[in-house]
Amino acid sequence: MPDFRLCRLLGLLGALWLAGCAGPAVEQQAEEPETNPALAAEYARRAMSAWEQGDRGAAVEAWRQAVALNPEDPVAVNNLALALKEQNRFAEAADLLEQGVTRSPRVAELHYNLAVISELYLLELDKALTHYRVYQDLAGEENAEVDGWIADLERRLQ
Repeated sequence: MPDFRLCRLLGLLGALWLAGCAGPAVEQQAEEPETNPALAAEYARRAMSAWEQGDRGAAVEAWRQAVALNPEDPVAVNNLALALKEQNRFAEAADLLEQGVTRSPRVAELHYNLAVISELYLLELDKALTHYRVYQDLAGEENAEVDGWIADLERRLQ
């Protein structure tokens, strides 16, 4: 015959365990990833080397590390986005460029590449027109080819 005290103890422990499981959830705050511009520059250098050697996968991963360690670096953001574009990962490239434009709104190349990907691959013509115009303003010099693309988009969007 089971010991009544042991059964009661086990029952109380079980109830306490269940009460603990049903308690309020503990909120965990999302931690900001640590930035390390020096290490990011090393990853960017490795990425460029891998790219030049034809190892596209290693280049993308190294640029991802560089961007994670220094999301403020528009060159790393731009290079990663162009590598993703080459892998036909257009939406991912555009999202990355959008983040880059948010962090570095005065970098013309980010706007240009976002406009090209938006127009040619994602067919987001309004977004493309917006970013071509910003590119022209930031570039500081007239570009007849981009002027033509802007005029074409304006006609197509009427």
